[in-house]
Amino acid sequence: MRPIVHASPAKYPCRPTPPPQSHRPEESSMFKLIPAVLAVALAAALSPAQASDAVRDQPVHNVVLVHGAFADGSGWRGVYDDLTARGYHVSIVQNPLTSLADDVKATQRVLDRQDGPAILVGHSWGGTVITEAGVHDNVAGLVYVSALAPDAGETTAQLYTGFAPTPEFVIETGSDGFGFIKPDKFKAGFAHDTTDADAAFLRDSQVPINMSAFSTKVTQAAWRTKPSWAVIATEDKAFDQAMLVHMAERINARITKVPASHAVFMTQPKVVADTIDRAAKEVGKNIK
Repeated sequence: MRPIVHASPAKYPCRPTPPPQSHRPEESSMFKLIPAVLAVALAAALSPAQASDAVRDQPVHNVVLVHGAFADGSGWRGVYDDLTARGYHVSIVQNPLTSLADDVKATQRVLDRQDGPAILVGHSWGGTVITEAGVHDNVAGLVYVSALAPDAGETTAQLYTGFAPTPEFVIETGSDGFGFIKPDKFKAGFAHDTTDADAAFLRDSQVPINMSAFSTKVTQAAWRTKPSWAVIATEDKAFDQAMLVHMAERINARITKVPASHAVFMTQPKVVADTIDRAAKEVGKNIK
C-alpha cells in the first residue's frame, strides 16, 4: 500500500526557490536528474549507523508525539522504533485527556525538555493539542496524523459542522462527562485494520476523554506560522474524509494519503515515520 503524496496548491512557506530554467532542454533535464541520482547514491553508501549519525547531525533531530482521545502514548511504539532507528530523539506525551489546557501543559513540559528544534506530531484529538501547543519556541514544524486542526477562536466541535456523520464511530458519555468508544463499535470505528486481539486490547484499555474539551476554544493556531504536513487515513471511520481533506488543505499542509483506519499511527508506522522524516529534513534546510 504505497501512500499517495499531494502538495497543497497554496504557497508552501518552506519550499526552496527553484533554480532558473536552462535554455537548453537536454541540459535542463540532465541537471534535474543530478539531485535524485546523488540522493540514491548517498543512501546506498551510508550504513545504518552512518545514517543515524547523519540524522543526529541535522538541524532538526527531535520529534515529539502526541496521542489522541481513547488511547495513550504506547500506540506510537511502531513510529518510535522506526524514528529512533534512523537516529531521531523521540519523546512521547502522555495526555491526561482531562481538558485542552491540561493536555497542552503536558505537551509543553515535554517540549521544554528538547535540546533544540522539534517536529510536533498529533493524532486525532492530538491535532487540536499541537495546534495550541505548537507555538512553543522549540517547534519547527507540525505533522497532523488523521488529526483535528482548528483555528484560533474555534472549538474542536465546530470542525464537524457541515460534514457527514460517522455512524461506525460511537461515543458513550458517562454521567461525569467522560467518553468512551462504544465497545461493540470499537474495531469497526477505530481500528478495523488491526487483528481482533489487538482491537480488543485497545478497546479494553481505552483512556476516556472529558467531552467538554471539544467545546473549548483554541486561542492560538500554530499552523498559521509553522509549516505543516498531514497524513490522511482514507479508511478512517472517525471523520468524514471530506473533513480531513478540508482541514489539511486549510492549513496548507503537504498531504500523504494511505489506506488505513483511524489507528493509522499504529497500523502504518512507516508511512507516518516517513512523513515526519520529510518534515524534519525540509524545515532543517531553513535553520542555520
